[in-house]
Amino acid sequence: MSAPGDRDLILVLNAGSSSIKLAIFDGTLTQILTGIADGIGGPGTVKLGDVKTELDLPDHATALQAVLKALETKGFPITRMRAAAHRVVHGGTDLTQPIRITPDVLTAIKRCSSLAPLHNPHNIAAIETLANLAPDLPQVACFDTAFHASNPEVASRYALPPRIEARGIRRYGFHGISYASLVECLPSLTGAALPARLLAFHLGNGASICAIQNGKSIATTMGYSPLEGLTMGTRTGGIDGNAVLRLAEEDGIAATHHLLNKESGLRGLSGGLSDMRALLADPSPASDFAVEHFCYWAIRHAGSLIAAMQGLDAVAFTGGIGENAAPVRGRIMEGLAWLGAQIDPKANAAGETRLHGPGAGIACWIIPAQEERMIAGDAQRLLAR
Repeated sequence: MSAPGDRDLILVLNAGSSSIKLAIFDGTLTQILTGIADGIGGPGTVKLGDVKTELDLPDHATALQAVLKALETKGFPITRMRAAAHRVVHGGTDLTQPIRITPDVLTAIKRCSSLAPLHNPHNIAAIETLANLAPDLPQVACFDTAFHASNPEVASRYALPPRIEARGIRRYGFHGISYASLVECLPSLTGAALPARLLAFHLGNGASICAIQNGKSIATTMGYSPLEGLTMGTRTGGIDGNAVLRLAEEDGIAATHHLLNKESGLRGLSGGLSDMRALLADPSPASDFAVEHFCYWAIRHAGSLIAAMQGLDAVAFTGGIGENAAPVRGRIMEGLAWLGAQIDPKANAAGETRLHGPGAGIACWIIPAQEERMIAGDAQRLLAR
């Protein structure tokens, strides 16, 4: 049993195809524990903090049961949780705010599964399993597409007939929880007001850029799926539709899907490396070209988003590459030098929060990704209302 007053914890869950990541936050939104159930579908592991246990995880339900049992053993029974909050990849055009999960909301999330068939079903499995294991526990859904619901229709629509758009074929954008967190955290981390025209780079294995005007997304590089836009770890980024049709005709749809999502991007260009750290350490011409390709297309897409905002006041980097790869940040900002962007090489090499020097015309910051904390905060605010 939990003691009176200590049911203030938020359990954040991020269910993927073969893993369930978790984090626990207290009432002050301080992260107090992280963990993961990995290898779902066969022999797997449950890791909480530094404790790792090997066990069979045939499905998500078994994995979540194992996670809850491990949490209880560690002193965090479900009775201490105020709520569980889920990262749900796709909310479509209707689910554009954090929301308390009800049967109707769950039905709406299921309707979005055709838009994110590799993600939403796993999110749903975690929601349904937890509802069976702890039916009285409030559950909240936060959507990775929601931040971009403020994009104007002209930015969201493909040039397709209305009957096709009605099937959900449009630009949605992703990494929205990351961008929302960046908007929330930037003023407190930098001591500066949120810039009116902010270009945010979420750079990791998946990569995108967002034009944020007065705190709202007005354009982003990802589209109908996370495949569109920048060169990524294993995804092509932008590719002509007729090239995709040819590949599908010659190689088949399944092989083309695998190629575009798993064997392309940095991995395809370099001959096998998708991790930016490995690429920067590798002296081969292929790896050099892969890094340059990544930076070139980031700069080129940045120009489009700057035009959408009609100018630029500041740049922010987040995500694994954005926060840690100084050469990538340096190359991208060099490509924006014509706008007055200029970063301090020493600050960049040290990974300091403030990257711009005193004479720079464009501010530049590193803002650590805090998606789980954002989800916990959204749940907390929703329950308070």
